[in-house]
Amino acid sequence: MKSQITTHILDTAAGRPAQGIPVSLQAEAEQGWREIAAGTTDADGRVADLGPDRLPGGTYRLEFATAAYFEAAGTPSFFPSVSLTFNVSGTGEHCHVPLLLSPFAYSTYRGS
Repeated sequence: MKSQITTHILDTAAGRPAQGIPVSLQAEAEQGWREIAAGTTDADGRVADLGPDRLPGGTYRLEFATAAYFEAAGTPSFFPSVSLTFNVSGTGEHCHVPLLLSPFAYSTYRGS
């Protein structure tokens, strides 16, 4: 299956992909957020399959559980998790949402 939503995490402080971080793809629902897929980043910092190949238009969120990653490295950090909320148009267009991560900062962008 090819996922419509893809992501990868780069540890910018260490200069390498961030392996072993749990990632949850969630859809906005009437009673809050509903998980529709989950995975863990591989050696390249990517999740091979994260959700269906087509999503309806709406608001989605990627939740990255970063605390254990930094704890395992013995690195103090400020953000125990990172939550990225974004809109999907419903046209089936691929959305790549990378996370650039360090112990005390993060950034993201709409990738290709």
